[in-house]
Amino acid sequence: MTRAEQKENRRKEILMKALDLFVTRGYRETKITDIAESVGMSVGLLFHYFESKEALYLELIKMGSEGTRYPEKLKDLPPEMFFDVFLKALFEYAEKEPWVFQMFILMGQAVKSGAPEEAKKLALSRDAIDYSVKIIKAGQESGVFRKGDPERLAECFWACVQGVMEQMASYPGFKAPDPEWITAVLKDQA
Repeated sequence: MTRAEQKENRRKEILMKALDLFVTRGYRETKITDIAESVGMSVGLLFHYFESKEALYLELIKMGSEGTRYPEKLKDLPPEMFFDVFLKALFEYAEKEPWVFQMFILMGQAVKSGAPEEAKKLALSRDAIDYSVKIIKAGQESGVFRKGDPERLAECFWACVQGVMEQMASYPGFKAPDPEWITAVLKDQA
């Protein structure tokens, strides 16, 4: 393994340990010394990877924000398949990479008081909702999605996803539901 690969692996380890600490303790209660201790390094060495606790936190929030853009990769799917395929992929990926569950909790926490303002702004990004609105409108036009405010439907869909992911993070035995259970909130049942 090259030195650059070792450094990148160490950086990822720091991010994952910090994610766990931020989720379990919150931003304010997590100290930079806690993060350094969790990865077995000095605070000084940790600063070679991230200049501050806030910079580390922002890096995690950026990762979460980038993850909300994943649905755009499925843009060629018809509306009636889009959300089912997305959820199936999300749940399968999260089963392999449990930190994804924690990322949903972190993004939810970031909009609350105590988080840096820049993190709040990133976490409040509506990319996933705005993109979902476009898909819902197309599904309404083709008659597969229920009538109603597409923005409100998108918000309800994402609230369901958020809740499931938080349950899966909090209770390791909790299994992902059938994606159709969640997408039923969108579909016209007539």
